[in-house]
Amino acid sequence: MRYEYIAIEGNIGAGKTTLATKLAEKHNGKLVLEEFADNPFLPKFYENRDRYAFPLELSFLAERFSQLKNEVTRRDMFHDVVIADYFISKSLIFSQANLDGDEYELFSKLYEIIEPTLPKPELLLYLHLPTEKLVENIRKRGREYEQNISTDYLEEVQASYFQFIKQHEHLRVVIVDTSGLDFVNNEGDFAKIEAVIFQEFPKGVSRITP
Repeated sequence: MRYEYIAIEGNIGAGKTTLATKLAEKHNGKLVLEEFADNPFLPKFYENRDRYAFPLELSFLAERFSQLKNEVTRRDMFHDVVIADYFISKSLIFSQANLDGDEYELFSKLYEIIEPTLPKPELLLYLHLPTEKLVENIRKRGREYEQNISTDYLEEVQASYFQFIKQHEHLRVVIVDTSGLDFVNNEGDFAKIEAVIFQEFPKGVSRITP
């Protein structure tokens, strides 16, 4: 394994958790999964975005910081790699899509205090899917509160991700086009993505179509 800390990112429905779990199981990885199921603001946000966006983003920032501080900064002699299904900068990316004006400015200040205290992933794997495929995946997994997510919102989030990636070329980011892959059910497709984590990439942005 070339990397000791890998973060997997992507839009809603891209398959981050599934891929992180499969990779960790196969490569003796310490799996760090985002804890969002019990967030009381998430269902409310999808019903009333304007009202609940700010408390939602603040709660996620606090939860992500606490989890990564506890799980990633502590060395684990029993695992070869840490694999997370998110990166702390997800908080800033989603706040760009969800917050406006003074709320975004305040959130950014809090984020800038927190972010430097956490380790950076040696590899940030971004799973890219077209919007229509994201919608299909969201419907398949059946979370009730996600079923009304609009394509406009997904495109807005996607744009925020790409804006972030362009502005952070000091990171090692690999954008993987997974539109032609089914790494959940097809082991050959999983192996194609798996091979990516054994490659050596320069810092900056690399794009791959397996």
